[in-house]
Amino acid sequence: MTSSASRKLAVSIERWPIAGAFTISRGAKTEAVTVVATVSQGDRTGRGECVPYPRYGETAEATLEVLQAMHEPLAKGLDRAALQAAMPAGAARNALDCALLDLEAKTAGQRVWTLLGRSPPRPCTTAFTISLGTPEAMASATAKAAHRPLLKIKLGGDGDEVRIAAVRKAAPESELIVDANEAWTPDNLEYNLAACANAGVTLVEQPLPAGRDEALARIRRPIAVCADESVHDRASLEGLRARYDAVNIKLDKTGGLTEALAMADAARALGFEIMIGCMVATSLAMAPAMLLAQQARFVDLDGPLLLARDRDGGLRYDGSLVYPPEAALWG
Repeated sequence: MTSSASRKLAVSIERWPIAGAFTISRGAKTEAVTVVATVSQGDRTGRGECVPYPRYGETAEATLEVLQAMHEPLAKGLDRAALQAAMPAGAARNALDCALLDLEAKTAGQRVWTLLGRSPPRPCTTAFTISLGTPEAMASATAKAAHRPLLKIKLGGDGDEVRIAAVRKAAPESELIVDANEAWTPDNLEYNLAACANAGVTLVEQPLPAGRDEALARIRRPIAVCADESVHDRASLEGLRARYDAVNIKLDKTGGLTEALAMADAARALGFEIMIGCMVATSLAMAPAMLLAQQARFVDLDGPLLLARDRDGGLRYDGSLVYPPEAALWG
């Protein structure tokens, strides 16, 4: 930082209505609740957005408190490198890590990828999510999105073979990836994987519950299987090699872009394919992940497309093609 002024932190909870409802195996929601961290130094300001996730014991209110406790450390000079040890991986650290990166870039007058020694991000194709529902409802929603090249289909257990067949019929040309959100069991695992393979699905995400996914190492997987809830940061990679073919990297799990970039490098070195994922949130949460999208086989950054409205100055989406952020948004 070139300024000698101390850094100031502001934190807020924001609520963004979802267009309709977003439904997965764990339930439905009609709004995205995000927490935004804003770090200011002199006349420069950096922002980061996170989505606290109840699946990992996070709430917006608790995340707000955790971030507010970082006022004094930041004022005393805590930087992004020290932040990695000062806070555990998770949504709160993600918001602060990304805010500090944004502030670093704006203070240096450079784009964040230049600052990090990374290649400039290019436009990329994102998946578009079809929520869990009856086969008829999912087929109807899929038909409206069948022009999109990549669809992510939420499944939920019983009847999934009928759901995925209905979806495939409604979108015969789209590449399909599936997210079971831990809803399958060892008893129906092979049957559901076969149904997905028959429907031409490319990838199945987190079919079994995290910590109870040993069956994946004992079967012949007819299509690639991706870890999501089972993988969080670099420390969780090594034990998954026999069970998974790919890993879903999300900034809210890794605790920010700093760890996510290191994790992507480590995952590739171990032979994993990479998926870049997101929670339902605004473009401010998606923007840092665009730096990861360049090395990913699958990109799932459709959060703003699922909202009734995005924040002003958000990412540009041209159909399923998403463009890198302008500096005014982030980085």
